[in-house]
Amino acid sequence: MNLLDENFPEDQRPLLRDWRVPHRQIGREISDYGIQDPNIIPLLHRLGQVTFFTQDQDFFKPRLCHKCYCLVWLDVKPGETASYVRRFLRHPAFQTQAKRMGIVARVNTEGIHYWHRGQPGKVSLHWPD
Repeated sequence: MNLLDENFPEDQRPLLRDWRVPHRQIGREISDYGIQDPNIIPLLHRLGQVTFFTQDQDFFKPRLCHKCYCLVWLDVKPGETASYVRRFLRHPAFQTQAKRMGIVARVNTEGIHYWHRGQPGKVSLHWPD
């Protein structure tokens, strides 16, 4: 499941639908609107196998790596969030749910920087051409 933070830009969701990127959003289809950040990680544990997209830098911490979810910090302009969700999901290193689990990533215009559960150090990848 691809899960969007509740503050995901409203004008970006139709783009994801048009591109047939399945997703749900906190405060709409999942959980209550106004859920506090400390309660999001327990929610991800309950849901399992979730890729969570947020523009909140607080989720980019290696200690948050866990085998049952993927955290993606979209460090891009709000009007670019949908296109970077799609780019991340299409990247060969992350194109399947199984490849994404255990990842905490930062997505920006240069590429993807991430930690993977059980592996030392941060990895950086460029966007494929």
